[in-house]
Amino acid sequence: MAKARIERTDREWREILTEEEFRVGVKEGTERAFTPGNYNDEKRAGVYHCKGCGSPLWSSDHKFDSGTGWPSFWQPVSPDAVATKTDFKMIYPRTECHCATCGLHMGHVFKDGPPPTGERWCINGVVLDFRLAE
Repeated sequence: MAKARIERTDREWREILTEEEFRVGVKEGTERAFTPGNYNDEKRAGVYHCKGCGSPLWSSDHKFDSGTGWPSFWQPVSPDAVATKTDFKMIYPRTECHCATCGLHMGHVFKDGPPPTGERWCINGVVLDFRLAE
């Protein structure tokens, strides 16, 4: 059974997110590469959850070092965990990804990742909540 979609106003988001989390997650911004604490260097086993709703989105089993300064994954935890749309904010179209449950902006997916998918889900760590494997 699919989770119910969570809708929030900007005011409601501001009550639960920091200013930076709001800028990146709600206003579809990007944190600076290699931001301390953004999980780029996290090596422990666990699951990365959405900061906006707690949904599991990314597994450490699918994480790899892309050298970009953002946590990168070759796939989400499940095909329905993350939604995508085309982003035209740059000169060329990119595929933007969001939490499928609450719509919080996560980052972008590119076709230059490792096997087996060839995808690089380049994610803003500020919108993630890492939980260690039990």
